[in-house]
Amino acid sequence: MPIHNDNIKIEVDGETIDGTLVTPGRKMPAVLFVHGWGGSQEQYLARAREIAALGCVCLTFDLRGHAETLPQQDTVSRENNLHDVLAAYDTLVSQRGVDPSSVAVVGSSYGGYLAAILTSMRPVKWLALRVPALYRDSNWEMPKRQLHNGQDLGEYRQSQVPAEENRALRACSDFRGDVLVVESERDTIIPRAVITSYLEACTEPRSMTYRVIKGADHGLSEESFQRAYTALLVSWMTEMIFGSREDGNASSVVTMPESTLPEAPPTPG
Repeated sequence: MPIHNDNIKIEVDGETIDGTLVTPGRKMPAVLFVHGWGGSQEQYLARAREIAALGCVCLTFDLRGHAETLPQQDTVSRENNLHDVLAAYDTLVSQRGVDPSSVAVVGSSYGGYLAAILTSMRPVKWLALRVPALYRDSNWEMPKRQLHNGQDLGEYRQSQVPAEENRALRACSDFRGDVLVVESERDTIIPRAVITSYLEACTEPRSMTYRVIKGADHGLSEESFQRAYTALLVSWMTEMIFGSREDGNASSVVTMPESTLPEAPPTPG
């Protein structure tokens, strides 16, 4: 492995002494986690720590309208939250040691929707979507909280949506990296038609992996579902990261649902 030396100055008692920082020459992959509507970065911290142990720089963050900025939830729009995701991405790739050509984005529900759109605006190598939500392109700057009433989302999500008719799906159709799509078997928020729309939109991924968490609801309300999703995500990221380090080519295979084993916005996506 190549080694990189950096000459540095160390401040001590108002003076400086010389040092040499020796680091691996290879830069590290980065992983950005985007939580769902009504969630927070806390939902991803444990998973981020596990994936960081693979040799990655990970970033979790709170979308505006959540956690400390909860009072903004009635007014924040998709445009605002997309700006949050872009700012978080730019902060992550600016960190020393990060390889900007090896960025993964992991999103759930509303966060998955925003993550998909992000791929059309920033370089992303790996995209993991758990129960990604879907919204009409209209009323883009309307407060997100009003969309369920203003867009007839229940009806919209019941039928498959062509990629050319939706911003997030168009981004997926243009994405050429590796994709993971995770469905919850008993999801009452994101129906099968939405998952199918995302799967069908990903026409030319480098590889595609599709999993169904058996018995799980949208928010993974049981600890066993949480554990199964963590195991699934960490396993996939391990394959992607180490495969990339070995310059291996992942095969373009869709892995159909099996009895698997499994985050989570507490409110609808």
